Amino acid sequence: MSTPTVPAAAGAIASRLGRRPRLPFILLAVAGGLIALAAVRVLTGADDLTSNGAVRAAIESAVPIGLAGLGGLFSERAGVVNIGLEGQMILGTWFGAFAGVHWGPWAGVAAAVIGGALGGLLHALATVTFGVDHIVSGVAITILATGAARYLSSLTFATMSGGGVNQSPPVGDLPRIGVPGLDALGGLERRHWFLISDVTGILRGALTDVSALTVIAVAIVPLSFWLLWRTPFGLRLRSVGENPHAAESLGVGVYCYKYYGVVISGALAGLGGGFLSIVAASIYREGQTNGRGFIGLAAMIFGNWRPGGLAVGAMLFGYTDALQLRRGSESVHALLLLVSIGLAAVAIGQAVRRRYRPAAIAFGLTVLSLVWFFTTSTVPVPFVQFAPHLTTLIVLALASQRLRMPAADGVPYQRGSG
Repeated sequence: MSTPTVPAAAGAIASRLGRRPRLPFILLAVAGGLIALAAVRVLTGADDLTSNGAVRAAIESAVPIGLAGLGGLFSERAGVVNIGLEGQMILGTWFGAFAGVHWGPWAGVAAAVIGGALGGLLHALATVTFGVDHIVSGVAITILATGAARYLSSLTFATMSGGGVNQSPPVGDLPRIGVPGLDALGGLERRHWFLISDVTGILRGALTDVSALTVIAVAIVPLSFWLLWRTPFGLRLRSVGENPHAAESLGVGVYCYKYYGVVISGALAGLGGGFLSIVAASIYREGQTNGRGFIGLAAMIFGNWRPGGLAVGAMLFGYTDALQLRRGSESVHALLLLVSIGLAAVAIGQAVRRRYRPAAIAFGLTVLSLVWFFTTSTVPVPFVQFAPHLTTLIVLALASQRLRMPAADGVPYQRGSG
């Protein structure tokens, strides 16, 4: 196959790069979702749906998922599938706790990033340099990280007071910050007024008593968008994931940028793991990640390989997870009505676009949700525990028709083979 000319290569890359998000539509969707949530709270009496505690718990649950998803985003935008995010998160939890116990929580944050980056470097070495299948390498790294964490714990934590083979001693706390004055609005939240109390509860949960690492993690989302879509580095990285042979013809170091993407991916996943052991639990425990690396990949796919949509997917999972942990059956039962409203909106939207078959399916699911809601008062405990995972499956199914992965994602590359 002949090497493409520079203009043709540039056109091939440009034609595959994504569109800008539509801000008015996003703002309208957020406003509509907030009104629907407030209406469901009033109708069901499930006041925890918008309480500051539920919002704070949802954010803390969403942060490690979102960081893992951002890690997958950098890797897959460079054309490398990173199934090893779970293993890199495990390395982040262990290294973060080890350094946090010995030198303080901020040293733990730095060590978590380094530990995850080492896992990413190993994945890049296997896939980019030696051409190992991306899935095989990712699974191997997860298995290796699980065994390595337990072995290292037996050498270190098991000999320390308060530690053991499967856990570390307590880690010090990071500082917490908040917007002054919002705590004074607690009385307004407790009045349970429609929309006003809901907005107050959300603001108090999101802007008071927030860990400094949560603020950093949230700031990484727009920073990632700026880096990937507004800088030459991001353009080159995305071009490698769209058409590496065209990028090569333009002088881009394809191997280097694949390494950049995968190492950054591991660092972000490691930071998510460090959040779990330093902020969420203040201790390392074996199995602490609990599949969050894979859920982060699902959030990335839901977000169509973009930081903003990825953050929405992570918050969706984190919100349902927080509700089932706090109030369980009552709040999840109330969510059935919210799901019905969402499905009805999907049915109307599909009907307007004359997509009658998806509209009929969405309408049928709406009816089933309403019947379930009005004929029951609680939700079985196993379903409550499975609700966050079911939410992930539903949103992926609804979003599947609009997804577009990077064109060369997971495709083997060899220099000069184009």
